Amino acid sequence: MPFLHFSLLSPIVQAVKESGYTHPTPIQEKVIPLVLEKNDILARAQTGSGKSASFVLPILHLWSLSRSEGKGKIKALILTPTRELTLQVAQAFESMGKHLPIKPKVLSIIGGESIGDQLYAIQQGCDILVATSGRFLDVLKKKQMNLSHLEFFVLDEADKMLDLGFAEELELILDAIPQKRQNLLFSATYPPKMESIASKITPNPIHVTLEAEMPTVQNIHQRVIEVNPENRGPLLRHLLNTEKWEQVLVFMANKRASDNIAAKFRKYGFSADSFNGDLLQEDRNYVLEQFKKKKIRILFATDIAARGLDIDDITCVVNFDLPRSPADYIHRIGRTGRAGKSGLAISFIGFAERDHFALIEKRSKIKLPREQIEGFELIGTPPPKKKGPEPVKGKGKSKKDKARELAAKNTKDSGNQ
Repeated sequence: MPFLHFSLLSPIVQAVKESGYTHPTPIQEKVIPLVLEKNDILARAQTGSGKSASFVLPILHLWSLSRSEGKGKIKALILTPTRELTLQVAQAFESMGKHLPIKPKVLSIIGGESIGDQLYAIQQGCDILVATSGRFLDVLKKKQMNLSHLEFFVLDEADKMLDLGFAEELELILDAIPQKRQNLLFSATYPPKMESIASKITPNPIHVTLEAEMPTVQNIHQRVIEVNPENRGPLLRHLLNTEKWEQVLVFMANKRASDNIAAKFRKYGFSADSFNGDLLQEDRNYVLEQFKKKKIRILFATDIAARGLDIDDITCVVNFDLPRSPADYIHRIGRTGRAGKSGLAISFIGFAERDHFALIEKRSKIKLPREQIEGFELIGTPPPKKKGPEPVKGKGKSKKDKARELAAKNTKDSGNQ
């Protein structure tokens, strides 16, 4: 079904065509009509499935129909977990609204930039505000922002926001926005905490779930290579020299590791850089832009790059260090094989990671053969599995022991009667 079938305003459809999209993705097909009918939505679909457009397009349509004259008033608030996703969503609103008779004033507010400048920009008039939750709360505390005209409240990547402590901050936000509004929540996973968060925001959302969009299947070829920790760097250099990978995204466990290995690979003559939360915002933007333009071949990143980054043509994702959770594994490998293209995901594991990767496989419903590369074989023996220490009992008796003694005493007493 082409985008025309949604009865969106023709300037929006024109912008969609110019962006190269002809048919909506499954999540867009389900969600856009529901948003246009002004329903509250709780949608679960994987990163890379086109979630952003499923709220950007209908919000632009509804906003344009009710646009009042004069200085822009904040009608839509979109909160995201990362700066990059905030900038990306703001860009989507601008590009999809560029042909509207009155263009929306879209403002993105993120950490790492002057809060004074951001407050000034808001006060000059703003129709659509896209923000990281942390910086939005910083601005909210200044009490210089009028949210009384708000009609749309969107949480994008809501599950990731929960990880960042968003649940504790939610009350402050809900107190600041009108009770009557349209709520749109998008999440890639659905942890138990999500239900309580969702119920605070909206009592009766329409649930939209697209399980089939798990990016672990079909167009992503997954490999697991067993290698000792000290040989991971040399093995990666070997693979980069022997395989024809153009753009490679390598996930590291922490910021320091990503910086150190990028510097080491540059010494070996590779076009490499690091991407992590310690970079200044302008440096983060610059590195991403260079990677998108293929001026950087290898990007060593922390999990900050696992979600929401819309980078086409990543040939290969490498889990140099395994992610902590199976859900993060899904998000990481979903950076490749996008838009119907084929992709490759490689995970390095040693003896210490075998059990953890087996758990990832179980939760992701996959089973992958283990490989070893000649010259980089996994050597040594797995460490013996240790049993945990026996529980140390306190000096006093436990409730269970007391209950057992009481039951035994009662039995004895009844036998003596």
